[in-house]
Amino acid sequence: NCSMVLKTLHFITRPLSDEEGNFSLAYIITIHKELEMFVKLLRAIYMPQNIYCIHVDEKSPKDYKAAVQNIVNCFENIFISSKRESVVYAGFSRLQADINCMRDLVHSKIQWNYVINLCGQDYPIKTNKDIIQYIKSKWNGKNMTPGVVQPLHMKHRTEVSYREYVHSGMSYVYPTKNIKAKPPYNLTIYFGSAYYILTKEFVEFILTDARAKDLLEWSRDTYSPDEHYWVTLNRLNG
Repeated sequence: NCSMVLKTLHFITRPLSDEEGNFSLAYIITIHKELEMFVKLLRAIYMPQNIYCIHVDEKSPKDYKAAVQNIVNCFENIFISSKRESVVYAGFSRLQADINCMRDLVHSKIQWNYVINLCGQDYPIKTNKDIIQYIKSKWNGKNMTPGVVQPLHMKHRTEVSYREYVHSGMSYVYPTKNIKAKPPYNLTIYFGSAYYILTKEFVEFILTDARAKDLLEWSRDTYSPDEHYWVTLNRLNG
């Protein structure tokens, strides 16, 4: 019952200020468990002018997926990713889940300014207005994806090929003995957080630029590629 969902969970139904109403954020939320925690997170970050792409792990139980779908159906600006991955911790599938949502978001009718990615166990300590004002004050037109040149102790992540294993409730990433080729375009690999705040222009660049596409393909068999993919592309000149 959607009216009950909105009323009992106290979802915000209108922009709380003109500033917020004129600055829409997109969110990518990857979830696989703990429905209550997801609902609390969603309620805390929900604004009617924002847009939300939810990636539900393909491995999640059917009743969990159905419950998420029932919640999402109550909102015009929340949707489930059109393509779902069986996400493996530290695997390429985690990065692909974000890319899938980005593809959906760029085709959305809702115009948004920045995208923020979260997992189901995150929770905000700032308001929507705080986040917008912080972006505007220090990062206007820039991406928040900090990082450093690949440290020596991280070299193993991109020097050999890794594979994802998914079978009967077990999933993990394991190294092979295959040595990887150097990165495309002789790119310098940077390492940073898998979490980011990115401009819409940068997202469009990621989805269309040959360097971004080739780096994505090269990253397919690396360890935890979401910790090098965004930050490496953000360091490209221009």
